[in-house]
Amino acid sequence: MPVVFRYKSFRFFFYSNEGNPREAMHIHVRSAEGEAKFWLMPTVYLGDSDGFDARTLRELRDVITANKELIERTWNEHFA
Repeated sequence: MPVVFRYKSFRFFFYSNEGNPREAMHIHVRSAEGEAKFWLMPTVYLGDSDGFDARTLRELRDVITANKELIERTWNEHFA
């Protein structure tokens, strides 16, 4: 489970063995308050969440958008 980066109390990561065939590029976010999954293509959008309020989800989406290149690079290097 590669952790791509951390922001405040949030951990941004993906699973190495998720889906067969592998799911499209996405990122999971987890903290003590909850968990969410965001898809990256064609734009960053929420796939699923549990425990986060709408304001937090908007903040997380913005953080992911700002770090999209890092997430994509880490994903591609991991699965190369």
